[in-house]
Amino acid sequence: MKDTLIDDLRTAYDTRLRGVAPPGGGARVERDGPLTRVVGWHRGFVTGPRDLGVRGEELDTLIARQRDFYASRGEAVEWKTRAHDLPADLTERLTAAGFVAEDTETVLIGRSADLAADPVLPDGVTLRRVTARSDLQRIAALESTVWGEDWSWLADDLAARIGNDPENTVVLVAEARGEVVCAAWLVFQDGVDFGGLWGGSTPAEWRGRGIYRAMVAHRAQLAAERDVPYVHVDASADSAPILTRLGLHAVTTTTPYVWSP
Repeated sequence: MKDTLIDDLRTAYDTRLRGVAPPGGGARVERDGPLTRVVGWHRGFVTGPRDLGVRGEELDTLIARQRDFYASRGEAVEWKTRAHDLPADLTERLTAAGFVAEDTETVLIGRSADLAADPVLPDGVTLRRVTARSDLQRIAALESTVWGEDWSWLADDLAARIGNDPENTVVLVAEARGEVVCAAWLVFQDGVDFGGLWGGSTPAEWRGRGIYRAMVAHRAQLAAERDVPYVHVDASADSAPILTRLGLHAVTTTTPYVWSP
C-alpha cells in the first residue's frame, strides 16, 4: 500500500509540477526544446520533464547549449536532476560538459490536509508572516550563519518574489527575544496542485524544540485552506528524517549539477 502511495505521489510530482515554470520574482522563463530555463535568479536554472526525449549526441548538444548560453552572460547555472530521470546517462553527460554535482537532497511530498495543524511553539517563541526588507535581511543573515556561506542574495530574491506575487509567497519567521530562530517560506503557483516548502533553517541551539515541526504544520494548514492538495520539499540529510516522521513521503532524490564560469 505504501509503495502504491509513493508511486502515486511521484507521478503527481512528475505530471502536475515539473512541467510548470518555477516561480521567481522578476525572473524570465524560456523554453529550449524539452527544457525550462530561468534567467534572473542569483544563478541560472535549468529543469525538464522526467524523460527529456533526447539521447546521445543530441543530448550533448542540448547540454552544451545551456552551458554556453549562461557562459555568454558570465553566470553560473544549476541543472536540476532527479534520480529517476531519463535518459539514465544524463548526469554522466552533464559531468562530461563541465557540470559539478552539489549535495543530493530528498524530494518529499505530503498531503496538505494530513499535515495541517495549528503550530505549537515553545514558550517565548512567536510566529509571524513578514514582508519588510529588514526582516528579509535578517532571514538572509540567519541562513548565512546556519550554512556557513554567503546567503545575502536571499533577501533580494525573497523581496522580488513578494513584490511580484505577494499572494503566492508566504514568508514566515519564528522569533525569540527579538532573534530570528527559524525562517521558512511557502510558495504557491496559480492552478498548481503543489505548495513548495522552502527554508526551515534553525540554529543548532534552537533545534529539537519543535519549531521546525510548527513551521511545517502551519504551512500545510495554509495550503489546505487554499485547497492545494500537496506540499513538497527538497530536504537535506538532516531534515529528511524529521519530515518523514511528520508524515511526508520520500519519492526520489534530486541533485543540482552546477556549471560556473
